Amino acid sequence: MTASTSHRPTSPRETSQQATSQSRTAARPAPAPRANRRAWAARSHLVAAGLLTLALVSPIYLTLVNAFKTQDQIIRNPAAPPAPPTLHNLTDALARPDRIIEIGLTNSAVTVIASVLLIIPLGAAFSFWLSRRSARFRRIVLAGFAAGLMIPPAVVLLPTIRILTFLHLDHTYPGLVLANVGGGYLSFAVFVYSGFLRSIPGEIIEAATVDGAGSLRIWWTIVMPLLRPATATVAIFLSLWIWNDFMNPQFILGPLRGQTITTGLYLSVGQYSTNYAQLFGVMLLAAVIPVAGYLALQKQFIAGLTSGASK
Repeated sequence: MTASTSHRPTSPRETSQQATSQSRTAARPAPAPRANRRAWAARSHLVAAGLLTLALVSPIYLTLVNAFKTQDQIIRNPAAPPAPPTLHNLTDALARPDRIIEIGLTNSAVTVIASVLLIIPLGAAFSFWLSRRSARFRRIVLAGFAAGLMIPPAVVLLPTIRILTFLHLDHTYPGLVLANVGGGYLSFAVFVYSGFLRSIPGEIIEAATVDGAGSLRIWWTIVMPLLRPATATVAIFLSLWIWNDFMNPQFILGPLRGQTITTGLYLSVGQYSTNYAQLFGVMLLAAVIPVAGYLALQKQFIAGLTSGASK
């Protein structure tokens, strides 16, 4: 019985099924080695990250090493480390008769502080008012503010100067601050605050309203403390952008009426020859204040970037 069962003849249906399964197995391509593909992908990502990091770090490296080298060393090999290092570039930059460092740093600091102190309360108050409107109205208004971020500043520079001339604020620092407040910087602040206000529970505002608090008091005593991480993010971004701005100070102030640190760097570049050693010294001194400010506020900056995602 066992022998007869093991040598049982196969039916035509089973034979066709076996043939079909064998043909499918033969037609199926061999699976590619996933381990090799993952290794190549990891290596390519590592190489791309290394090249991107090198591209971002190379200007900082060149500024650091060339700020402590002589003119001849910079011309021979700009990428070589300073051997031996010198501090004459920094002392020569501070001893310039036109006082580019002192005047430029002071004017840039005053412009940044005045602009940020105006943009932050305006952006926070408008965002709080906008958060209490209907969703359709918010989308329309935010679309208008998006245009302030997408339009290049050079396109609106001439109309801005004409408005300032009509107000008799051209070639003045108040005019420069007003141009910063009315530009794309306010749009950025409104977008950051509007996104952060969505994570604040509406019950807090409703409870304060029931207690009899007005809109201004709710905004100042309740909303603004909750917006502290977002305020730190807005302050850092706007301070860096306004500090590094060249076009507005150059055209609104004019080269003879005033200068910031960026226009001072432009004046350091000669028409026929340039003292690169002193120029790199000026660039290093110009970067000290924003780097120190970022290091002092980096905890609040990181908290402002991650708080909206964690709530």
